[in-house]
Amino acid sequence: MDMIERKIENTISKYLKGNENKILFVWGPRRSGKTTLINKLAQELKVTKFNFDLQSDREKFAPRREILETIVKENKVILIDEVQNYPEATVMLKILFDEFKIKIIATGSSELRRKSSKEFDTLAGRFNEIYCLPLSVFEVLENEKPKASEMGEFKIKLAKKLQIYGAYPEVYSKDNLSEKERIDLLQHMLDAYVLKDVIDIYDLKNTKLAKDILTKIALQLGSEVSVREIADSLGASPSTVSNYIEIFIKNYILISLPSFKTNIRKAVSENRKLYFYDLGIRNILIQDFRDLELRQDKGGVFENFIISELEKTRKIQNAKINTYFYREYGGKEVDIVIEDYKKKYTTIEIKSKNGVAKKIFPFPNIPEIITSQNYLEKIAIVLKGK
Repeated sequence: MDMIERKIENTISKYLKGNENKILFVWGPRRSGKTTLINKLAQELKVTKFNFDLQSDREKFAPRREILETIVKENKVILIDEVQNYPEATVMLKILFDEFKIKIIATGSSELRRKSSKEFDTLAGRFNEIYCLPLSVFEVLENEKPKASEMGEFKIKLAKKLQIYGAYPEVYSKDNLSEKERIDLLQHMLDAYVLKDVIDIYDLKNTKLAKDILTKIALQLGSEVSVREIADSLGASPSTVSNYIEIFIKNYILISLPSFKTNIRKAVSENRKLYFYDLGIRNILIQDFRDLELRQDKGGVFENFIISELEKTRKIQNAKINTYFYREYGGKEVDIVIEDYKKKYTTIEIKSKNGVAKKIFPFPNIPEIITSQNYLEKIAIVLKGK
């Protein structure tokens, strides 16, 4: 497949053509396509791309007006990759915005906030943010453009491929890879980027513990995760395990789905469910790439697939919603509760085949069932206008 066009490219195009000069941050995990995007922009705009992985590029942005003025004169748009590697960049970005009103697109991890702490707060009101995540099903659909007559088979094959190998662009788009090469690529991404980056960013001491925690979570798809149980099984403290999990969530590895809390006593759960942004990373953790029909975890994998697609679409659209699961003491459960900012609710049950929605949620709601046959249409429907 040729280079995949990403949905956020429309947002970036509008930003470049518009009158607003706020800094545009593009957040997301490594290997999700951010560098490809910014390289494409540099070529189209005929400007320099600055890579803050390189000390030489970081040194060009000393926070002094006379130095920054030179960069502004040479570039109609400033493009920065891996901005989180220069925590002091917040001061420089503030000067560029306040003094020069130049458009700036900066990609990287949202850990720039953590590293810069209070300094990042000085950028309040000076930036917008969008997300570049593993491919969404809608991005794949728009790039592959299947015929109407092929749509049914396309949806089934797409869901299967994404549930086994995930949706990182280089894993999905390289059609000439053998199964072994695809699995080796995922292993490299896990070791070199997913784990190494997190360990390096946070100066963590225990790579094995980080991997073991992720593996424990990978084996519990669809179930509530108990931090204490994971900690006990790994001989770690609950606070350490909890800290690692929060890091994985902040770095777009895990998606947190909390329990919906009400004042009705029959609703219960202090735990939350955790899912993976990318199922290829999940499957490499547990070393299982069998056909879905041969796997006992196929229900949890499909549930993760739908939740990750909802989350990616929510971030792409900047949808104003919160998501939860709901469970009663009796064990009855709703897989997903979508709450918009007007407290209107959509309840979703995820089933591999058709079924009947349970009527247990205590507030008025629109019930939906998402299956392997209708997932494209339903995801679009439940997030439309949000």
